[in-house]
Amino acid sequence: MNISDAGRFAAAPAGAAAGETLEESEYRAILAALDGSDRSDRALAEALDLGSACGARLTAVHVYAARLHDQRFRQMEGGLPEPYREEERLLEQRAVHNELIERGLKLISDSYLEAAARGCAERGVAFAPLSLEGKNYRALLAEANSGRHDLVVLGASGLGATSERELGTVCERIARRAAIDCLVIKDPERPLGGGPILVALDGSAQASGGLLRALALARHLRSPVHVVAAFDPHFHYTAFRRLNGILSEEARGLFRFEAQERLHEEIIDSGLARIYQGHLTVAEAIAREHGVAIRTRLLEGKPWTAIAACVRELRPALLVLGRLGVHADAGLDIGGNAERLLREVDCAVLLGAQKHRPRAELLAEATIGWTAEAEARLARVPEFVRPMARLAILRFAQERGHTVITGDLVLEAVTSLCPHGRPAAPAAGGPRGEGDAWTPTS
Repeated sequence: MNISDAGRFAAAPAGAAAGETLEESEYRAILAALDGSDRSDRALAEALDLGSACGARLTAVHVYAARLHDQRFRQMEGGLPEPYREEERLLEQRAVHNELIERGLKLISDSYLEAAARGCAERGVAFAPLSLEGKNYRALLAEANSGRHDLVVLGASGLGATSERELGTVCERIARRAAIDCLVIKDPERPLGGGPILVALDGSAQASGGLLRALALARHLRSPVHVVAAFDPHFHYTAFRRLNGILSEEARGLFRFEAQERLHEEIIDSGLARIYQGHLTVAEAIAREHGVAIRTRLLEGKPWTAIAACVRELRPALLVLGRLGVHADAGLDIGGNAERLLREVDCAVLLGAQKHRPRAELLAEATIGWTAEAEARLARVPEFVRPMARLAILRFAQERGHTVITGDLVLEAVTSLCPHGRPAAPAAGGPRGEGDAWTPTS
């Protein structure tokens, strides 16, 4: 697959709405967390590549915990041999230890940052060193959410890792709580350009922002892009089988069990497939606009398991997904599918925080239909404002989760969106909707 490298990879400030071009979504400031581990070294290498490609500033940070070591030493004093517990020698040991820890940990931190400085100088990347004292995840999170960065890059685990698949506590806490994009490096031997990019969509604004990230990154890495959307029709079958065994005859009649089951089989399940296929159709349109070729696939099954299976089959170098999904409620730190995939897959993971809402026209073409009554009602709107009215009604429907626009929904949208106007009343004796138009209120 030939992919142009004309674009530049970067991102908007945390949580900001992405623009319509890849350049409007560029990273300006990258934060790389260093701890001397193999995954940290790979994280720095990838941060350097991204910084060089998009002209971003790179801040390398190392956090050391001198106070924690001092506290631990005092706790261990009771176990020292008897000669060392004499007050004079104990005070002497405390002084030596404090100086060693303060100076030693700072020297270690400086050595990590010097390596990053050399790499930036060689690549012509603007560099800022940052050495912080404190609890590692807390200090790193405070810096990531300071508003000075729009991407944090870190290893999935640090020097204390006990297995290759382990997700460290620092990584997990940052992934959950960072307000900016978070790139987690899993395999220290595999660069981001070492395989395809896989994007998972679910209709959420953060997933769409992740798609823009992937398209921009593909131009830099010259990597193929695969986009998937997963829906789960099996839940309904499982639920109905369970209900079939516990409902009384009275409850079955009230619930109209057989009719509901047919409704799910004939309408709801196929409707779900249409919704998620619509996400892929929109992704194809966005990719065409940016001149990037993508391949799409609709997956069936529990979303995280279906996507994890696709990762095993495709072996991408990077999985891109929104930190929060389409059904996220207020206050949620990470979506269930994002959390499981971050733990399960063995490739790098980019958790997107940037939000992007595709243009209403793109969404409408793929996901929204109009009834004949709705088209007829819209036709009564004056012609010179009709395109604007159609777009406003589409957005109104999308915000409320409608996939079919009815005549009543058109009327509701017009009434809601025109504070200085109202639809004219239907003509006397005529069918509902006759004579509708936008007219000034008296």
